[in-house]
Amino acid sequence: MDPIRFIPPALAILWGLNWPAVKIGLSEVPPFALRMGGMGAGGLILLAVALAGGRSLRIARRDWGPLVVGGFLSITVFNLAVVFAQLNTTTSRAAILTFTTPLWAIVLAYCVLGERLDRARIAALVIGLAGIGVLASPIFTGAINPLGVLFPVVAAVSWAAGSVYLKCQPLGGDRMVAIGYQLLLAAGIAAIGFAASGEVLPTRLSPGTALAIAYHVIGATALAYLLWFTLLDRLTVGAAAMTTFAIPVVGVASAMVLVGDRPGLLDYVGFAAVITAAGLATFGTNRA
Repeated sequence: MDPIRFIPPALAILWGLNWPAVKIGLSEVPPFALRMGGMGAGGLILLAVALAGGRSLRIARRDWGPLVVGGFLSITVFNLAVVFAQLNTTTSRAAILTFTTPLWAIVLAYCVLGERLDRARIAALVIGLAGIGVLASPIFTGAINPLGVLFPVVAAVSWAAGSVYLKCQPLGGDRMVAIGYQLLLAAGIAAIGFAASGEVLPTRLSPGTALAIAYHVIGATALAYLLWFTLLDRLTVGAAAMTTFAIPVVGVASAMVLVGDRPGLLDYVGFAAVITAAGLATFGTNRA
């Protein structure tokens, strides 16, 4: 049996469970500190594994620009926005709203790359925006913090922007090494935020929080990216992207079990609309 078939469900579990893991970590560790330590350690682990595997850590001079810009958008802004999203809304709502990335990729590809809007993409945008509207509607009654909608949408847009940018400016070289450097870049920016915000590191962590942070660094960052690169080496990007559809499902389910999320009827309606729209956006016919 080909072991590659086990990677997609493993990734869905690793990245899906990361949502409640980050929420638990934030209960005792401030946001910039969590990202500084998590992404810094994850980046060092990836570079160490690459070096141990005989890969070169050298990046060509022409690739440093795309590496920094793409990493800033897809890694730094994305991860910082996600962590602040979790501080301002439920884990399940943050996970689903962040999953609107394919919708913003459609908009940016249309504006920047000139890709046409076919029926599948237009339908995805309409359904997706309706889903976002449903999830954001409690703002008008004061039931949720507006930042709880803003931050995950910023995360989704930043990831889409990074993807579109790297389509215009492809990044050469070793992908594992590149993501290692991008994680270290993000950790450095988080360190600046840590110093500027006056955050204080906790003197000790409870066993549950320490376990959640260890999982976030080793499982959801280092191991998950290693598996992702393995998957990309064997499958097309489109086929590998199917993995992402289970992530918000695992995220919502695990948030209900581990952090006590209890989505309401409007949440489920919004979740269904966003997942449907993302499916249309990613796998719709008549792609440009």
